[in-house]
Amino acid sequence: MTEEVLTIREMCDAFNVTPRTLRFYESKELLFPIREGQKRLFTRRDRARLKLILRGKRFGFSLEDIRQLLDLYEMGDQQKTQLSETIKLAQQRLEEMQRQRDELGQAISELAEQIGWGEKQLEKARHEDAA
Repeated sequence: MTEEVLTIREMCDAFNVTPRTLRFYESKELLFPIREGQKRLFTRRDRARLKLILRGKRFGFSLEDIRQLLDLYEMGDQQKTQLSETIKLAQQRLEEMQRQRDELGQAISELAEQIGWGEKQLEKARHEDAA
């Protein structure tokens, strides 16, 4: 039985990415499509890897972090090491994202206060001009 493969166009459609994105991940040795001349054929393994790459990028993992986690799949320990390292990295990233969220919340509050102050100053100046 032959494994179902997808063309670059089918991969783009399935994952809402561009051909350039797929070629970039291939150049970074994150994807390993079968090459038939100029044609690239993506296996089920490539599809699973792309899904994990896109999820990792969405969460802010670096490509190097993603590569290292994907490479751990091959260890043959039923993915225990891969899962353990993924959880550790994900916890670090979550803490970083929460810190960024808190900083952003504080900046939003400060900016809103400054806008309010500016609006009051402008209104005050308008009343003085009218008098």
